Amino acid sequence: MSATPTKPFRADHVGSLLRPQALRDARAKAARGELSKEALRDIQQAAIREIVAKQESIGLQAVTDGEFSRDWWHVDFLAGFQGVEIYYGPASSGFGGVSEQPALLKVTGKIRRTKPIFVEHFKFLKSVTKRTPKMTIPAPAVLHHRAGRAAVSMEAYPDIEEMWSDVSKGYAEEIAELGQEGCTYLQIDDTSHAMLCDAKFREGIRIRGDDPEKLVHTYGNAINRALANRPAGMTVTMHTCRGNFMSAWVAAGGYEPVAEAVFGGINVDAFFLEFDSERAGGFEPLRFVPKNKKIVLGLITTKTPELESKDAIKRRIDEAAKFVPLENLCLSPQCGFSSTHHGNKITTDVQWRKLQLVVDVAREVWGA
Repeated sequence: MSATPTKPFRADHVGSLLRPQALRDARAKAARGELSKEALRDIQQAAIREIVAKQESIGLQAVTDGEFSRDWWHVDFLAGFQGVEIYYGPASSGFGGVSEQPALLKVTGKIRRTKPIFVEHFKFLKSVTKRTPKMTIPAPAVLHHRAGRAAVSMEAYPDIEEMWSDVSKGYAEEIAELGQEGCTYLQIDDTSHAMLCDAKFREGIRIRGDDPEKLVHTYGNAINRALANRPAGMTVTMHTCRGNFMSAWVAAGGYEPVAEAVFGGINVDAFFLEFDSERAGGFEPLRFVPKNKKIVLGLITTKTPELESKDAIKRRIDEAAKFVPLENLCLSPQCGFSSTHHGNKITTDVQWRKLQLVVDVAREVWGA
């Protein structure tokens, strides 16, 4: 069987990569006012050139900037909208096993896209690769799903439906400009739908006054509205996972509670799904995947350094193929290696070995 010529690729990856120490040091200096924005940009771009070349050398067709120009997978983008602010919650805000917690977001005013957000990031990435440049952005749901209505100003949005309309409009504007600059591969990163598979998380949502069954559709509709007029020729995928911060996670539970609504209801071309541990459950929910959509199986973990067995990965691909035809499957790690600037608890060498494993297994399963 020959490799698919379309996106997503048989061997793909979620996007973020471990930051080199020189970049970590530079961003820390810039935060302290010891390094200019221009100097930081030059260091970031040099680091991006290096990891682009590395991705190309191991055989990846989809190339990202490793998210080197941002600190957080979600915050930097969403805080680029007018009306969105950053704040920090208590250490008990979700991730176990780590003392530091990710930054949180709240809506304090009308959401407007007053300037390009990640367009310049994409333009630079495109300029330094001969492969397909892949851009990643967070899902609109990230503004709401952790804190719910409490994260959205009643003064700005007495009717929360107006907020969803505004944020989808802002996304559509950014996506349109990315398309104008040549972006043909966009990934929307989402944690809300995977967390809505967790019984404890769903109960917490009910306690705060939301209906988890309705939120599945609310969050999906926000994506659909953002993509309603997507640029011609742009492949859009959605990645969902149960949290990825310094190798920690938040939620657990198989995809069954959301599978039918998500796979059949969200208008993307493919889904990157976390399947690296028992937390994600079995492949049975994949029976709801429409025939025209692809599934990228996240079978290699980015959380721990142990290298997976090729045979074990192939067996799991065979299991998934009972529900989705093999020609509609692809392979990737379950998440990024560095969803935040901190990075997961693995080494750079392990990161590249795992990505090489993705490429090697994909070649053996689907052909060169």
